Amino acid sequence: MRPGGASSAMNPQDQDDAALVRGCLAGEAAAWRALVRRYQSLVYAVGRRARLDEHSAGDVLQTVFLRLHENLARIRDPERLHAWIVTTAKREALLALRQASRHVSLDDLRSVDNDGDEASPGWDPPSEDPLPEALLDELQQHHRLRSALDRLDERCRQLLLALFAPDDERLPYAALADRLGVPSGSLGPTRQRCLAKLRALMA
Repeated sequence: MRPGGASSAMNPQDQDDAALVRGCLAGEAAAWRALVRRYQSLVYAVGRRARLDEHSAGDVLQTVFLRLHENLARIRDPERLHAWIVTTAKREALLALRQASRHVSLDDLRSVDNDGDEASPGWDPPSEDPLPEALLDELQQHHRLRSALDRLDERCRQLLLALFAPDDERLPYAALADRLGVPSGSLGPTRQRCLAKLRALMA
């Protein structure tokens, strides 16, 4: 499924989608790996939020990237790759839900009483829209944030991840400064600079 070939001189992880698509079409395996790495969490999350189990969400993930590989040469506007991937993930998730609804388990059969009336069905038919737009927007925003964090320098990434960690995992400023090897008093200004970089990458 992956194109073969030499890696690009520039770190593929730092390239935008259009550059990665060009790299994939040129046969650069590193570009394909970077593209999959960039979007795999988003695609998997679409499947899981659509109420698919882990196995089915994994199948959707594989199918989406197979479709992407098959259609790379037909993508006329690589800048809209994100939208294409999300749309394909939604469509495959809905298809998986519809297919799953056709398979009635033994527990489902046992939920039908002797008269043939349904007592408490063990499954619900899939919604026509298993992933509401508001939830999809949230997933895409999370994806953009994650991608921007991955493109930050190592110190900024560590600092922001540590500062916005859950309360029970958050380090005191002194311990965080010691981990990063910087004075405690510099954390505030450094935080502002790192947030500015993050906002610029997400713009």
